[in-house]
Amino acid sequence: MFKNLKISLILTTLTIIMFGLGYPFFFIAAGLLIPEKSTGSPVYAEGRIAGFENIGQNFTDDKYFNGRPSAVNYDASATGGSNKGPSNPEYLTEVQARIDTFLIHNPDISKSDIPSDLITASGSGIDPDITPDAAYIQVKRISKNRSVSEEELRQIIKKNTDGKYLGIFGEERINLLKLNIELDKIH
Repeated sequence: MFKNLKISLILTTLTIIMFGLGYPFFFIAAGLLIPEKSTGSPVYAEGRIAGFENIGQNFTDDKYFNGRPSAVNYDASATGGSNKGPSNPEYLTEVQARIDTFLIHNPDISKSDIPSDLITASGSGIDPDITPDAAYIQVKRISKNRSVSEEELRQIIKKNTDGKYLGIFGEERINLLKLNIELDKIH
């Protein structure tokens, strides 16, 4: 009996050391060795941190591109979706309000042309990317509000479009923060 107790205590102690100390210290060390990958990928503008590459922001001014709505008000400490299904009346009311708001700010667009990523929140609630279609549909409004040609805006969108992962996975995407920083550089 004492032999089994001794083995159990040794295994418990080794497990506590390995997973209670070794595992966390491994990731701390990895973060220190690769700091550019462990600091949340900050995005700089004018020498200051403007935000983080993987955390969406709420741009509401008509001179900026708008991103995906957020179910958590872009709070990275509370990520998550709304858990409301497509038949939930409250959810449908929220989506309709987003459509109405978008159409007020973009009167030249019809409801059927609005890309879904501009009216539906992502699963994380902090998605930093939009599709190229979501950017292109906002060009007319931004051109008018910034006195910049639509062609120049299309070039900025094209320059900031990232392709599919490994050329086959996912969709083309644009980091909204980087796109709006680029927009501020021209005007």
